[in-house]
Amino acid sequence: MQTSNTILEYFPSLTEIQKLQINQLGGLYKEWNDKINVVSRKDIENIYINHVLHSLGIAKVMSFNPQAEVLDVGTGGGFPGIPLAILFPETRFHLVDSIGKKITVVNEVANALGLNNVRAEQIRAEQIKGKYDFVVSRAVTRMKEFYGWVENKIKEQESTHTLDNGILYLKGGDLDEEMNELKCPYSVYNLSDYFKEEFFETKRVVYVPL
Repeated sequence: MQTSNTILEYFPSLTEIQKLQINQLGGLYKEWNDKINVVSRKDIENIYINHVLHSLGIAKVMSFNPQAEVLDVGTGGGFPGIPLAILFPETRFHLVDSIGKKITVVNEVANALGLNNVRAEQIRAEQIKGKYDFVVSRAVTRMKEFYGWVENKIKEQESTHTLDNGILYLKGGDLDEEMNELKCPYSVYNLSDYFKEEFFETKRVVYVPL
């Protein structure tokens, strides 16, 4: 299995607690993946680059403020929400998925890491009542459909961040056709600008302001 050294290379200012939490992620996910398949069996060995570092690509685009509220829709086993919650311990993260056993994993991992800023819930995006500064996700569906799920979950007041409140979506491949369906302004950040690994050559963060 990969080690956490790659994460520390790209995020060198982590505290000792954050380093410990990142170091624990690999073992925790391997242990839980043997019980509940949240990452493909062949991919668990690549957990740090393909899942943890990929999730933290959002942090290269947006540094979340203390007390900001972030919704992670379709979190699966906790990506991108768990790595982001480690990086931003004073930001509040609400991780949701419609599959209960995946939320079980999220809760167990968050508890093992002592993440007090994570709330996990089995619920469909359309049923969520709250409002958030940002909605994050990792390619759960086409952007037009996703936007319809979450556009009314984003706070309408003026943003306190460097970007206006909106969606930060991890996505790969050719985006032109899909984003043209949306008919909204958006920005694309290439993760290959931040990370040198081959995995990131086609990976992007798509930002859609409210």
